Amino acid sequence: QVQLVESGGGLVQAGGSLRLSCAASGRTFSNYAMGWFRQAPGKEREFVAAVRWSGGSKWYADSVKGRFAISRDNAKNTVYLQMNSLKPEDTAVYFCAADRTYYRSSVYPDNYDYWGQGTQVTVSS
Repeated sequence: QVQLVESGGGLVQAGGSLRLSCAASGRTFSNYAMGWFRQAPGKEREFVAAVRWSGGSKWYADSVKGRFAISRDNAKNTVYLQMNSLKPEDTAVYFCAADRTYYRSSVYPDNYDYWGQGTQVTVSS
């Protein structure tokens, strides 16, 4: 079992920045690929970013490419999502997730084994 706890969400004006953190506990963090997803009211959960176990390979949704950056610190058992140039359409609950297939950077929620409870991000116009 892996427990994931997100933090860092909040209210920000358009154009602002936030950094989300996801702290993991339980199994060896470096054995997992990690992803960030988001879900807006009335919409399905969508992929945001993913990083493989080593941190060397990263993937982004087209909607956030160039504005968001995913990173991980295996020594701290933490994955981050730096969000810059935020837009109102980025408003959603953001979830981190862990994938036991550590060499994969999946965009599909069903490929992830563990999920956090989410943190709300609200971007005002």
